[in-house]
Amino acid sequence: MEGELLFPGYPSNYEGNRVSNNLYFSANLEPAIWGAELAMSFAGLPGRGNIYIVEPTGDFEDDPNLTNKRFPGNPTKSYRTRSPLKIVGVVTDWQGHPEDVVRGMLSSLHDLQQRGLAIIED
Repeated sequence: MEGELLFPGYPSNYEGNRVSNNLYFSANLEPAIWGAELAMSFAGLPGRGNIYIVEPTGDFEDDPNLTNKRFPGNPTKSYRTRSPLKIVGVVTDWQGHPEDVVRGMLSSLHDLQQRGLAIIED
């Protein structure tokens, strides 16, 4: 795993039938935990998902899906790139959110989708 490259162009973890043009990453663990948990939940897969320690190989920018909509100024340190990310490690000892909190987040995201407001800027 270490040294492998992750590339954009795979199906989105959050929208069926959508290919993601970007890879998303964060310098903070909390957004990475949410990403791992929600990706597994959206895919209907058991388990916690993986959190990789990555190194950008090219240009990246603030993730507009968080920084423009929910957290102005990018306090979550969340980014996206169209360049590969190099895996330099794996976080194995992370603590997930309680199941009811994850269900609440999923419910909120589902509600946004139903109202046509869950728009991912890609």
